[in-house]
Amino acid sequence: MSKLKFPDGFLWGAGVSSHQVEGGNTKNDWYSWEKNSGKVKEESGRACDYWNRFREDHKIAKDLNLNAFRISLEWSRIEPDEGNFDMSAIEHYRKMFLDMKANGLRRIITLHHYTVPLWFFQKYGWHKNKSVELFSRYAEKVAEGLGGEIDLLITINEPRLVVNRGYLVGDRPPGKRNPFLFWRARRNLVQAHEKAYDSIKRIYPDLPIGITQFTNDFDYFGRGRWQNWLTEKIESFYNWHFFDEIKDKQDFIGINYYYGAKVKWCYPFYELATYEKRVTDMGWGVMPEGIYEITMDAWKKYQKPIYILENGIADSEDKYRASFISGHLRALHKAIRKGAFVQGYFYWSFLDNYEWNDGYAMRFGLVEVDYKTLERKIRPSAWEYAKICKSNELETG
Repeated sequence: MSKLKFPDGFLWGAGVSSHQVEGGNTKNDWYSWEKNSGKVKEESGRACDYWNRFREDHKIAKDLNLNAFRISLEWSRIEPDEGNFDMSAIEHYRKMFLDMKANGLRRIITLHHYTVPLWFFQKYGWHKNKSVELFSRYAEKVAEGLGGEIDLLITINEPRLVVNRGYLVGDRPPGKRNPFLFWRARRNLVQAHEKAYDSIKRIYPDLPIGITQFTNDFDYFGRGRWQNWLTEKIESFYNWHFFDEIKDKQDFIGINYYYGAKVKWCYPFYELATYEKRVTDMGWGVMPEGIYEITMDAWKKYQKPIYILENGIADSEDKYRASFISGHLRALHKAIRKGAFVQGYFYWSFLDNYEWNDGYAMRFGLVEVDYKTLERKIRPSAWEYAKICKSNELETG
């Protein structure tokens, strides 16, 4: 049986985000959203208690042969009140970082993964210009306190979804449906990244910094030259416009990819439809070849190192996770063979976790979590992924 070998030094990882796993984050906008919006199935509560059980989880990651681990920092822990930085929280994150290192894990750190402090939410928000300065100040404090223990830094996770869902759809904080505020918030997120990038680079000029973006591979559901052309334009704006705007203030391209979609044109608008027979528990179609298309598009456009920072499946019975991972890795390896400079793959997520408005029903984890006892249980698919991580290669059959 032939095998597909990945590049030497390839990062094999998995990720989590602070609010989804830490537990006890009561001073951010999502905690308020859970209690007051009426749009959330259940509250996050203690989540997976990663804040206290990180050593156990890092040990599991090591046992699964991971060599990298992605987490986010909780801004509301570090700056619980405006201008008041909690050094004990920074020191706690330092302990996490050092424990990752002790377990042979490269530290991939996100500054903003959807949540903001409650004071920021109530007084400012991304649509206020002050948000740029406040985020940059937070980023600089993190760099001063923790920058030497970070291997790769993501400023903002999925900025497009932050503004789309928060300012157009309105089903996530701040729950607005205002195109004018949407464009202001979008502009401010661009500037917040750029200002944070400059601030951190002054302290750690060699630290790789970028963003990661939720991407989709679109196809037109039918025939028609202008429809195909317009579909390509939508895909380009949807996936790459934020990257285009931050221009040279990105050292890598971060890609989050879960599924592809067909565009179904219905005058005067369009809708996206999954077209795969097999769908995940989230209702998303499984389209491994899309990760090849997205990766090649990114490489051709930017010629910068690429990291797949999220790719995963909600699969409560663990029927499809192993084949999902191997299928996407085969497609990713094709992009590598075609010349794309891909440096890492991170499965999402390491643990079952709090899936925002959907609560705890969706099971993405390599590691199952019993939310009553918080017991961790490694899923069979995780051991299959562990074999790939250890050998740095994938069987083709």
